[in-house]
Amino acid sequence: MVLKVYVSGMSGNKEVKKRQQRVLMILDSKNIQYDTVDITEPGKEGEKELMQNKSTSNGGTVSDPEPRHPLPPQIFNDDEYCGDYDAFDMANEIDTLEVFLKLAPADTTAVSSAQIELKQENGVAKEEEKKAPAEGETEAAAEADADAAGAAEETDEADKKKENPELKTAAKRTTVAPVPARVPIGTGAGTSSTSAQLLDSEREAAAQ
Repeated sequence: MVLKVYVSGMSGNKEVKKRQQRVLMILDSKNIQYDTVDITEPGKEGEKELMQNKSTSNGGTVSDPEPRHPLPPQIFNDDEYCGDYDAFDMANEIDTLEVFLKLAPADTTAVSSAQIELKQENGVAKEEEKKAPAEGETEAAAEADADAAGAAEETDEADKKKENPELKTAAKRTTVAPVPARVPIGTGAGTSSTSAQLLDSEREAAAQ
């Protein structure tokens, strides 16, 4: 199958010339092989007639929105019509140019849809992976807040003890019972014996 781009090398319409140049430039940039068919060259009357008869889009421009015959550029794949410049440009924008040019199999769109769904699933998975660490960070932050609150309570209790030293002293106080003073044993008995001896001495002296 041969891709054909029908152009007019002698067109006086500047917009047509720009469109032709853009189509060829895009095809060259994508390394897509094609044949250029200039319908104004001698001996190309049959090609010109084929283009005008099979083109279903007229390729209207701003200066000639309703031309009598389809304006180039018109794109064909062999004798199968692909579309005009507007359709070509749209296919290039949405990245379906190969399908538009009939260079890709018919199930290409299905494959593309599957790839899009796979990308979307991967995107959802990545979002879930991002959410998981975020939830873990939230739990860790909650635990850190709880630890900070506990530390704050301990600090408050310590401050209260510093402000009221009597509380701390009262906790350490213990009641000590007074110890009675010891009385020397035998002191009274010794005194009575000495008195008795003195009395005996006096009695002996009186008797003499």
